[in-house]
Amino acid sequence: MKYTIIIAAFILCFPVFAQEKFNGLNNNLSNLYRTSEAKTRSISPENFSGEKGKGGMAELGEGAASHEARELGQGWKVSPYVLIQPGETFTMAEIDGSGCIQHIWMTPTGNWRFYIFRIYWDDEKEPSVEVPVGDFFGMGWGEYAHLNSLAMCVNPGRAFNSYWQMPFRKKCRITMENIDTEVTKLYYQVDYTLTDVPDDAAYFHAQFRRPKPDDKKEAYTIIDDIKGKGQYVGTYLAWQVNNNGWWGEGEIKFYMDGDKQFPTICGTGTEDYFCGSYNFDVGGQYTEFSTAYAGLHQVIQPDGAYKANTRFGLYRWHITDPVRFEKDLKITIQDLGWRSGGRYLRQGSDIASVAYWYQMEPHNPFPPLPEKDDLEVR
Repeated sequence: MKYTIIIAAFILCFPVFAQEKFNGLNNNLSNLYRTSEAKTRSISPENFSGEKGKGGMAELGEGAASHEARELGQGWKVSPYVLIQPGETFTMAEIDGSGCIQHIWMTPTGNWRFYIFRIYWDDEKEPSVEVPVGDFFGMGWGEYAHLNSLAMCVNPGRAFNSYWQMPFRKKCRITMENIDTEVTKLYYQVDYTLTDVPDDAAYFHAQFRRPKPDDKKEAYTIIDDIKGKGQYVGTYLAWQVNNNGWWGEGEIKFYMDGDKQFPTICGTGTEDYFCGSYNFDVGGQYTEFSTAYAGLHQVIQPDGAYKANTRFGLYRWHITDPVRFEKDLKITIQDLGWRSGGRYLRQGSDIASVAYWYQMEPHNPFPPLPEKDDLEVR
């Protein structure tokens, strides 16, 4: 009987998806079979403009791999990557019209904290996405870890993939700034559709923070001063513990739509928010996991020599449970562990974060990024 009920519920829900206008946004298994007027395009070093029928046209001497392709010529692998010089900001994609970014793949070399990934929607002067590229893809410590989720995948050996849907109405511009002293080699591909965008479609945003460790603060601020209407959809934390013992007792708090002293949403602990429990501990060891919606995908242990602290990478995507706000949003998490006598310990952890959300424009300008020395993993 229960199986009949489940099947009936699915049939009742399915027409809701099927009746929606399908314009190439939000592709999933419930509408993948439907045709659309959307036009699929892709930008990469083999087709910088994304124009139809313009891929793989680089002549020898034009592409970065001209030497490797010298015996083969045009139509072969002449321009698969770009070189970004120190101090240079490279425009990865510039798209006119209305559409939606559906997938971004890249594999940058070098120090991932020193390449700043930015996205600008329509004609805005301030970016809606401004994050060191490693942190944007959940790799804040500059070391590869397999991340396997619906919104992000990081695959061997350092393949960064984003599946966040990113609609735009007039224009999209994506850039990468190299603040390092070394040249970076960047392979990348931006897959998108040109299509109509619904009136209620909000814009994708992502913001990075990394304040100096401070055990006097009440809480670490993940995001603050979001003004407008939208929904919060994800958190990534790169967390270095600077003391012994369990470090994740802190509660996450969502202050929304006028909340002051007390939040509307208050979690019960750090590992609980990231969909784990009891210290992520199995048999006295941290246990890494990576799922569709949440994970502790990275645990970097001290090596007894030059790696002195334990470091963690954690993500939580609010894909089925977005946190919706009407006017404003602030999110904090307490930096809290244990001390003797069963008492909580205010910690001074080294934390970097990325907040991901959608909102209607305009958005408030982001706080300035930390200086290069304060971005560096030390």
